[in-house]
Amino acid sequence: MHASLLSSTEPWQDESPYEFEMELLSETRLAEINQLLENLHACPTSHPQLYHMALTHSSYTYENKLSPLCNFERLEFLGDAVLKLTVSQLLYERFPSYREGELTKIRSVIVSDAVLAKVADKLGLGHYIVFGISEARSGGAKKQSSLACALESLLGAFYLDGQFDTCQRLLGNVLDEEITAIDLNKTKDNFKAVLQEHTQAENLGLPDYKTLEEKGPPHNKTFVIECWVNEEIVGLGRGKSKKQAQQDSAKMALITLNVLPAEGETL
Repeated sequence: MHASLLSSTEPWQDESPYEFEMELLSETRLAEINQLLENLHACPTSHPQLYHMALTHSSYTYENKLSPLCNFERLEFLGDAVLKLTVSQLLYERFPSYREGELTKIRSVIVSDAVLAKVADKLGLGHYIVFGISEARSGGAKKQSSLACALESLLGAFYLDGQFDTCQRLLGNVLDEEITAIDLNKTKDNFKAVLQEHTQAENLGLPDYKTLEEKGPPHNKTFVIECWVNEEIVGLGRGKSKKQAQQDSAKMALITLNVLPAEGETL
């Protein structure tokens, strides 16, 4: 376990204007946080406010006119990096014969909102997230984006609290079946599926495929299709069917977005 990386400049440690963090930690809230840590087999913490922040949705700080620095968004930013590092190590050790491109495709699916939300739901994180009234009433605790973000922010909190080993152990346990399933099925070889998972994880929206050209006789046509992401052309593909051309354009898009290495690049 590495030493805690916490500094005296963290917002939740300041006396003002972040006193609400201390005030919110009633005996009930402290008990909830301690129960969560126990459920996740994490070490006891002397920084419960950090975990409270990791489980505070932006709707709460907005509705209560509190600083946006005291919701989980900053910890989510850090946790995203912790997640990718930990998953990369898991895949590196589990698949010693896989090359970089193969590992990258599996990781792209693993770190997607869909998989993270599924894992967060299994861990029961929705029960511990603090929402604004409106967001809570609209089912925020079940929303994919909220659950995925909460999991990432919690990983960020563990890291700052000197519990990176908890991140490794936790993700190793909860992702084991997911990694097996993804490796065994065809998802990682479906470039359209991998691209969609990536764009959703990066909040870029859904990819859009547009037919640019259709040429040749009916029995031997060639299709040229563009792939658009976030209102930009990121891939151009060709194939004897629209499906094949879309897969080719999705593959080129993944290369453009640096998810996959370029053709011919040494892995």
